[in-house]
Amino acid sequence: MKELLRVENLNAGYGDMQVLWDVSLEVKEGEIVALVGSNGAGKTTFFRAITGLIKPYSGKVIYQGKEITGTPAEKTVSLGISMAPEGRHLFAGMTVEENLLMGAFHRKDRDQIKKDLEWVYRIFPVLKERKKQLAGDMSGGEQQMCAIGRALMANPKLLLIDELSLGLAPVIVDVLINVVKDIRDMGKTVLIVEQDVQVALEIADRGYVIETGRITHHGEARKLLEMEEIKEAYLGI
Repeated sequence: MKELLRVENLNAGYGDMQVLWDVSLEVKEGEIVALVGSNGAGKTTFFRAITGLIKPYSGKVIYQGKEITGTPAEKTVSLGISMAPEGRHLFAGMTVEENLLMGAFHRKDRDQIKKDLEWVYRIFPVLKERKKQLAGDMSGGEQQMCAIGRALMANPKLLLIDELSLGLAPVIVDVLINVVKDIRDMGKTVLIVEQDVQVALEIADRGYVIETGRITHHGEARKLLEMEEIKEAYLGI
């Protein structure tokens, strides 16, 4: 498989507070890759650093063979990277459909935008039912679907999902897991950061474990789930 994203020795943080230490990671086309770790381990900071929301102290972000380190966030979207952020950050006073169309704000291909909107409605039928409803009136699970749908409307090559399952009922998480697999099967590449190690590694092809800003383990997701130290630290086994 062809490499889509490579991160080399990334150091990042906020002012004098360093959060990430020499983080390296790669994602190949057509993969689901998970970055897992507990709250505060540096997962969201990693996403912010690779999407240009914060500028890394040092290290490289290479996307499709070109270095994009420090590229502003609005430009990374047009390069084909979009994110469903932690907390969803929907526009509560706008309808579901208006929120979805916001994901396509940089696109000019109107006919394809319409097709992609119908595709998102096929993936998430509940969004079609609620398309005229205000996004702020939906349940947490429906809002997460809308956030992922909005990110897909950017027509990304690489979809980033920050905390897929946080605060959601298990039945909703199961639906989202199947949707993420479908998205991958439709030709998208997915990078997930997730606190729930079991959920993330069951869905992913490969995984990376981050602890206090450093990668401690990586490899096939299935093998990581079988490691005793992972079971003890994250699965309570």
